[in-house]
Amino acid sequence: MRKGKVIAIIPARGGSKGLPRKNLRLLGNKTLVGHAIDVSRSSKWIDRVILSSDDKEIMSVAKSHGAEVPFTRPAELATDHSPEWHTWQHLLQTLYKEEPYALFDALVCVPPTSPLRNVEDVDACIELLMETDADIVITVRESDRNPYFNMIKIDSNGYAELASTSKQTIHRRQDAPQIYDITTVAYAARPQFVLNASSIFEGKVKTVKVPRHRALDIDTELDLQFAEFLLKSANIEGDCGK
Repeated sequence: MRKGKVIAIIPARGGSKGLPRKNLRLLGNKTLVGHAIDVSRSSKWIDRVILSSDDKEIMSVAKSHGAEVPFTRPAELATDHSPEWHTWQHLLQTLYKEEPYALFDALVCVPPTSPLRNVEDVDACIELLMETDADIVITVRESDRNPYFNMIKIDSNGYAELASTSKQTIHRRQDAPQIYDITTVAYAARPQFVLNASSIFEGKVKTVKVPRHRALDIDTELDLQFAEFLLKSANIEGDCGK
C-alpha cells in the first residue's frame, strides 16, 4: 500500500453529558484522546492522523501527540444529537476541498472512548477492508445478553415475551444464535462509501471480533474506573494498549 492512502479520524468533541470532558480524562497517565492518537500513529498502515474537534483544549492535547488539526469542527456537528457519520463526511469533504488531487483508500475512525484497544485491532480492520469487497469494517464483541434467550420486551397488556424469536424453541443459551455488540474500537471504510451513504448498514459490512476487555466503551465514571482496573491488569499480562 502506498504512503498517504490511509487516514485516521479521531472524533473528540468537547461536550459529554455522561462523563464531562470525557475525551480529556486520564487513563493511566494519558488522556483518552491521547490514547487514540498514539495507537493510530503506531499503525503500520495509517499515514495521517487527523483530529475532528470543536474544543481548543482537546486540539492542543492532540497536537502534542502528533495529530493534525487542520480545522475546527462546526458547532452543528458537535452536539449530543450529531451523527458521527456526518463528522466523517465533513472530514473527507474538507480534505478533498483543500487537497483536490488527494486519493485515499481508507478512512479509519478511532474514537477515544475505547482506550484499551491495541494497534492490531485497528490494523485488522484496515487489512480486512483492503482484502475484501466490503464498504466498511466494524469491530464487534460477543454480547453478554441474547435476545433469542434471555432478553424480553413488554407488550401493550403488560406481558413479557422474548425480544426476538427463532423457528426452534431455545432452552439453553448455547443453542441461541450468536449475537454481537458493535464496539467503538475502530471502523475502516472506503471514503466514497462514507460520502455517498447515510449510515453504516447501507453497504457491505464486515466485522473484526475484539475481546471484551479491549472493547470497553467509556461513557460513565464507573466505566473509567473499570478501565483503570483493566489497564493495570493488562500491564501485568501484556495484552492491552500496545
